[in-house]
Formats: sequence, C-alpha cells, structure tokens
Amino acid sequence: MNDRVTITIEDGLADVRLVRTDKMNALDDKMFEAIIAAGERLKTDKSVRAVVISGEGKAFCAGLDMGNFQRTADAGSDPRPEGRLMARTNGIANRPQYAAWVWREVPVPVIAAVHGVAFGGGFQVMLGADMRYATPDTKLSVMEIKWGLVPDMAGTVLMRHIMRDDVIRELTYTGRIFTAEEGAKLGVITRLSNDPRTDALATAREITQKNPEAIRAAKRMLNAAPLAPIAEALMTESREQTAIAGKPNQVEAVMSQMQKRSPQFKDH
Repeated sequence: MNDRVTITIEDGLADVRLVRTDKMNALDDKMFEAIIAAGERLKTDKSVRAVVISGEGKAFCAGLDMGNFQRTADAGSDPRPEGRLMARTNGIANRPQYAAWVWREVPVPVIAAVHGVAFGGGFQVMLGADMRYATPDTKLSVMEIKWGLVPDMAGTVLMRHIMRDDVIRELTYTGRIFTAEEGAKLGVITRLSNDPRTDALATAREITQKNPEAIRAAKRMLNAAPLAPIAEALMTESREQTAIAGKPNQVEAVMSQMQKRSPQFKDH
C-alpha cells in the first residue's frame, strides 16, 4: 500500500481503511493504485476470511479528486488514471473499474462501512462490496452526470443486481443526492447503523467463525448466479457442495455445533 490505504489483518479479519482524510478519501492516481493493491493482496491471502473496507475522517469516499480532474481537463487529456479507458489492464476491467470490481474478486465476503458521503467513484467502490452498512444520514450519489459523464467504474454492472432498473436510471440520469436511509429502501444499503464500522467488523468476525471453504464457495456461487443459465447455476450448487461435504472443515463445523464450542478451522 502507499499513504492512501492501510490494511490490518487479525484472526482472519482484514480491516481496510482509506486514509486520505484531507481530501475526504477522494480518488486520485495513488488512491486508485492503493485500493487495487489492497484488493490484489487480499485475493491471495489464504488466512483472510472476511474484509471490512471503510474510510477514515469525514467520509467514506467523495469520488474523483476534482483537482486532478480540473488539471487534466485543462490539459485536454482524459481525467481518469492513465487516460486509457479502453485498455483492459486488469482482466475484464480497466484500472478505474477494477478499484470497484476487485472486491468482487476477493474470494471472501467484503463489507463496506460507509459514512459521510459516497459519491460517484466512491459510490461505485462501495457497490463492489458484498454488503454495505451505512449511517442513516450518509449522502450517496451516482454523481457522474453532474460533470457530463457516465458511471464507468463498474457501476452499471454492479447496480443492476442491487436495484430496480428504473431506479438505476433515475439516479444515473439525475445524479441526485440521496441518503442511506432512502438507499436502504432502494436496496443499495444492506443495514443502517449509527456505527457502521463497528457493526461491519462484528458481522465480519461472525463470518470468520464459519467454514472458510463454504464461505468462499458461497461467494463464487453468488457472484456467478445472476449471469448463469438456471441449469448451470443449479449444477454449480451441486458441484460446490460435493467439494465441501465431508471435508475436515465441514466436519469441524458440525462437531463444534454439537459440542457447543468455537470451531477450529484450517486455512487452505
């Protein structure tokens, strides 16, 4: 990481913090780089069983750093990092898209703990998480239209599995700011909380006490299900269950429940 993102890993829980507090964690080149690096690191760490991503200071993420936007716009260049949006720099995604999409590729559950604001790119980074906890007064917006742009950090792909099509269109066409309280009604916020980071960490700790092989399999299934034909999705369930059932961690899950003790899972 650099000076934009920190990661603390303890007992299988990765606590990821955006720490550009002087700019409300706005996205500049270094922030994109740090967010992607954090996700890439957690993708390969077998000890990690759950992730919480949050922002220090006044906000989760205020979106694109408008100072950076203005400088590049004045120069007549692309305001996004590297100025090459068509290049697939990270698998199926370009670099800005991957700052949001990488959290779907992290093989364990990711919870975004959101406060202050999540605008534009920050909103899309939040969407990349499996779940989103937020204070009721958190301000949200698909803000790109304000600057004459469209959401281009995987937002259209991520939103379509969370909210109704007409709601997505209204928010995208208007760029209006709405609260997390409304967001919960629309489906974009999972849980309202006066202390979303504490509650997200509590949920993440609960997840770390579940069979890690089952959790990872569940995320693979849930990621694939919206895109897969029904027959393929049903076969995926059967394939994943067959790979887990009877293995040491699944047996340990059963025994710990029967013996009323904390499970002792092994990371693979």
